[in-house]
Amino acid sequence: MCRRLAVLVFVALILAPRSPALGNPKLPPQPKAPKHPTFNFYWGERVEDDYQNLERVTDPGVVRWAKGQNGYTRAWLDHHPERRAILKRVVELTHSDSPDYYGGSYRNGTYFFLKDQPPKQQPFLVALTSVMDTKTERAVVDPNAIDSTGGTSIDFYAPSLDGKYAAVSLSKNGTEDGTLQMYETATGRRLDETIPGVNGGTAGGSAAWNADASGIYYTRYPHEGERAAEDLAFYQQIYYHKLGTPIAEDTYVLGKEFPKIAEIELSTSPDGRYLLADVSNGDGGEHAYWLRGTSAAWTQITRFEDGIVEMKFGMDNGLYLLSRNDAPRKKILRLPLEYPDLHHAAVIIPETENAIEGFTPTATRVYVIEMVGGPTQMRVYDLKGHTIGIATMSEVATMGTAIRTSGDDVLVRSQSYTHPPALYRYGSDRTGLQETALAQVSPADFGDCEVRREFATAPDGTKLPLNIIMRKDTKLDGSAPTILYGYGSYGLSEQPYFQPDLKIWLEQGGIYVDASIRGGGEFGDAWHQAARLGTKKVSMDDFASCARYLVERGYTSKERLAIEGGSAGGLLVYGTLVHYPDFMQAAVAHVGYGDVLRTELSPNGEFNTTEFGTVKDSVQFRGMYGYSPYHHVKDGKTYPSVLALTGVNDPRVPAWETFKMVARLQATKSPNPVLMRVSYDSGHGVGTALSERDQQTADVLLFLFDRLGVKYRPVQREGKSGKSVPSL
Repeated sequence: MCRRLAVLVFVALILAPRSPALGNPKLPPQPKAPKHPTFNFYWGERVEDDYQNLERVTDPGVVRWAKGQNGYTRAWLDHHPERRAILKRVVELTHSDSPDYYGGSYRNGTYFFLKDQPPKQQPFLVALTSVMDTKTERAVVDPNAIDSTGGTSIDFYAPSLDGKYAAVSLSKNGTEDGTLQMYETATGRRLDETIPGVNGGTAGGSAAWNADASGIYYTRYPHEGERAAEDLAFYQQIYYHKLGTPIAEDTYVLGKEFPKIAEIELSTSPDGRYLLADVSNGDGGEHAYWLRGTSAAWTQITRFEDGIVEMKFGMDNGLYLLSRNDAPRKKILRLPLEYPDLHHAAVIIPETENAIEGFTPTATRVYVIEMVGGPTQMRVYDLKGHTIGIATMSEVATMGTAIRTSGDDVLVRSQSYTHPPALYRYGSDRTGLQETALAQVSPADFGDCEVRREFATAPDGTKLPLNIIMRKDTKLDGSAPTILYGYGSYGLSEQPYFQPDLKIWLEQGGIYVDASIRGGGEFGDAWHQAARLGTKKVSMDDFASCARYLVERGYTSKERLAIEGGSAGGLLVYGTLVHYPDFMQAAVAHVGYGDVLRTELSPNGEFNTTEFGTVKDSVQFRGMYGYSPYHHVKDGKTYPSVLALTGVNDPRVPAWETFKMVARLQATKSPNPVLMRVSYDSGHGVGTALSERDQQTADVLLFLFDRLGVKYRPVQREGKSGKSVPSL
């Protein structure tokens, strides 16, 4: 009886919301953003904007306000004595001695991978001659050796067809403003070739070598003085550089006919005779393809409206096309290179019950990654479309697009919520997946956890998949602190992803839920189109339905629920907390969009008009105005506690999106804190140094523990069983 009373008292204590930092006299004042009412007019609608001045992020007054906000947040977080222990636990679980290999490619007997190995601040490029023996590994380019501060990172790399060279784009401090440099694979020696302006946070960047590695095609952004000041969109074009010649002599190849928001991806046929340009119309999922043949002339194969969303060279003198035309779950076609006209394309793999996520043609096979509502599996076909077999994992997992090596052999990278990533071999001489030496072993042991897959129901009856990760002994009495995570944009799917620091949340009794909502691609193109442009609010309605489901089923309560997302997922979080403020206790938005009516005025904003909509279209404007989070904040309304994170170097979502959203929420005088964390040495997250990632993770966890009433309990050292439990 006494033990039961003690348990009840303990539960009552952890359920009570804590705010030890609020009202603390040691905290600096949280600066208030002065209102500067401005009125914008769209299609006869007068829209008030009190904080438009915050868009001038370099204005001295805005800089002071942002630094004051960050200082207050820093003091609020650092006031908690448990933060040091949380950061220590983050480092323990994420700084694995066992590296993670990803971003792989294969050229002429050499495997290339990006390798992430803490405590190194940045991933680096390595080459191996065998994936079964890491002793064959050698470093090609290590940004950590180039820049000891951790500020330099790899944007992308492109190995030559013979594997002799690797072209690598490097940028600084999260700007993604990449410069291409050439390296010798065998020695890591840098060649005397440096090409600026090949990568950016708007359209990315790409490069592809010619057949004999004597030159390279690359994407080029306008240089100083080449772009009119009023043009905010960046024009990306294709240029050619011959090794050993001055950069000033590089020649224009293609791109002037592309839209301003073109995003170009280059690839070369296995024999080097053909070059393919994948041209995206911004971020909305529309693609057009151009082919450069042996005559050096370019042929446009497909247009944006043709519905071809991916194209790859086969090993049989053919092009393989992924099409959503009359096939929302997609189908695969083959087009002979000698007749590069869409009329000559033939369907080899028709649409099935599962959406196609990716594919890889080999000598006699096509490896197809199928989306099963979030998790994926690999189905194997011959070149005529006959099914040969299927490869799956034994758990809710992700299988990445196969990497073609030689013949019909491929490499597949797989991971789950509870098992770290590993590379597997698969081919004609194997009956199943064979694990390679490139398998990560993590200090985070999820052996005491389980993954449940359930479905919430949207107001229109649509079933929304939820992957629920929790400890096996978690009681479903509504008391568990819970994070609901989502994205829901660009047709990108929420897939199982190993996060070692997630164990920190789970070992404190928390539940983590990964939601698949419309706007993503979990069930094909129709799933994406249902929450795009003027209907984007559907994704927010879906997310709220997921929150309601978790409460109704006893996983958590409104007082113990937080929502989280980043980038377009940050827009999701802002929109959900504004439209459904009574559904959750706290919210974390990483580099999120807030004011979608002004988004397209930023450098990357026009690229997003094909996903979020444009105010230049009256119908789309009405839909955007109906969901834009910034414009639906109401004075006097009680909103959840908010932690908003941004980076001043962000080229994708400008920091002012966060500035304006935070200022508007703070102006409501809601009793719950609205905190803004500003990173001054990073951007959108791409290229962020490991130490800063650690700090961000610790801050987010601390905020959520505090706001959901969880008293952090340091974890005992793991014993022989590998298990770790909180100390009582």
